[in-house]
Amino acid sequence: MSDFFGFQYMRDIDAAGKGHNPQFLDRVAGNVLSILDAGQLELLRNEAVTEASQLKSLALKRLPLISAFHAQLDAKIPEGSSGLNLAAVKRYAGDLFASDADLAYHRAIVFGQIASSLTDSQKSALSRMHFGDFNSWPAVDMERFKLPRGTEHLVNVAYMTLGSEFFSWYAGSIEADTYFCPERHGTYFGGFFLKDMPAMGKRDYDISTALTGDLGRQFLQTLNQEQRRQMTEIIDRQRKPLAGIVEVRRSISTELRRLLKGGTADRSKVLALGRQYGELDGELAYIYSTTFAKVAATLSPEHRTTLKRMRNGDRYVAAPAYLYSDPLSQAPSVAEATTLFFPPR
Repeated sequence: MSDFFGFQYMRDIDAAGKGHNPQFLDRVAGNVLSILDAGQLELLRNEAVTEASQLKSLALKRLPLISAFHAQLDAKIPEGSSGLNLAAVKRYAGDLFASDADLAYHRAIVFGQIASSLTDSQKSALSRMHFGDFNSWPAVDMERFKLPRGTEHLVNVAYMTLGSEFFSWYAGSIEADTYFCPERHGTYFGGFFLKDMPAMGKRDYDISTALTGDLGRQFLQTLNQEQRRQMTEIIDRQRKPLAGIVEVRRSISTELRRLLKGGTADRSKVLALGRQYGELDGELAYIYSTTFAKVAATLSPEHRTTLKRMRNGDRYVAAPAYLYSDPLSQAPSVAEATTLFFPPR
């Protein structure tokens, strides 16, 4: 969420190869929190409290999309519809991403306030933390910086996220802010569950950076020629929206960076760009979900057995739903999923 602050780029280029290890965020956040003074830390804590409810809302807003995509997959199309409606999916995703952009805007305001208040000694300490080099960040006793016992989990998550992203933004660049991984878009299909579950609850675990490519290749090899054609045609179909996402991300990042340099940013412009971003992401998700459903409808029992084994289906059993990494005992009601099968009013 709200990933316009260079953190994903910083972890993907990490010289130490620790970018996808649970220690990475803790290490960078701990160093930042050890450098900031009481007033600056208070700004982060207050923002974390504010963001917690927004983060929860953003996560729950994803569920209608996920539910609708599953209905398409399972051929449970509402009566009177022929399937997912592209315009409805784009509008819904646009609303979701506009909320995300608003969160980013307010986060950037706080980061800008902290940056403008840094002392020379703080700037010197931050300069010794090299962007994209885990080995340049000293080990920190994180117990010193944890929020009081009983603090809501999402507040703690937001607090650590803010600490790490302040550094990646402060020490980064517009290129780092614009950067994104294609796999981070249209993320309604369980890919991060598949990658992250082996690392859950482990303090020191390196998620393989080859996992996505290796499993993708194995998956395509299991398909017949027609199924493989449908999947690989996605590459050309997504080219235009992905290129659009690059331009929108650069525009959002450019506007937000004004705040880091002591200027002002146009909130209405950021939100409009966020909505445009969401519509592009919604188009990607529509392409993925409709194609995946067509291919799934033609899979043989042997295909399904092979694919279940490939994704460790017996070892990692999903909860009905997740609030980020927290499993929920049942999926919340998502009646609005039905609206995604009809033209928006």
